[in-house]
Amino acid sequence: MRPRAGRGPGAAEPAGGPGGASARARGGAPKGRPAGTPARRPAGASAQGRGAVPGRRPPRTPGGAGPGTEPDDQVVIGRIGRPHGIRGELAIDVRTDDPDRRFAPGAELATDPADVGPLTVERARWHAGRLLVRFSGVDDRNAADELRGVWLVVDPSDIPPSADPDEFHDQELIGLAVTTVDGADVGTVAEVRHHGQDLLVVRRADGGEVLVPFVAALVPEVDVPGGRLRIDPPPGLLD
Repeated sequence: MRPRAGRGPGAAEPAGGPGGASARARGGAPKGRPAGTPARRPAGASAQGRGAVPGRRPPRTPGGAGPGTEPDDQVVIGRIGRPHGIRGELAIDVRTDDPDRRFAPGAELATDPADVGPLTVERARWHAGRLLVRFSGVDDRNAADELRGVWLVVDPSDIPPSADPDEFHDQELIGLAVTTVDGADVGTVAEVRHHGQDLLVVRRADGGEVLVPFVAALVPEVDVPGGRLRIDPPPGLLD
């Protein structure tokens, strides 16, 4: 589950494998990670298989993703931000562990909305810790500004499974049924947030939401092929 910080000269190598965002449960809250940076479950948590049941994004409004809403059924590798300069360069909000490969010159990227793409990377460079990309045919600031907010996506089948049994891509977790260790139904994983500490957003049958920290103490079992995960909530978490 989701979720890949870009790196510039001198920045630390991001953890995790290539592809979309991933989440790993930790014993403590990692510091200073932007959205999509991999998080990891500590050793000893039960992780049963991976990848057999693709996760799905929550429903979106017809006609494409709305502001702040990620596409469903696809893996986000980036979102186009504001233009940089006057020659068509765009800042990219990176959502992949392997930006140098995903945004290599010549790479053709699908988009959401789909009719905007595909976009072909003409060149890419790091500047002040941000990835700047120029796409073929986008030659000035006005053309670049029309792409602002567009999601850059890949098919889930294009994301290799992680070699780490405690690391999960966001799309593996989204859609999993959530029960307690005692067997009580809780809801469904609707989203994974990467705000300092990785959080599972669990949507309940009544429409409410519960935020569950993705740490082994609270999420002792993740069964991707079985389509479920179990939580061991402390008193008050589900109230």
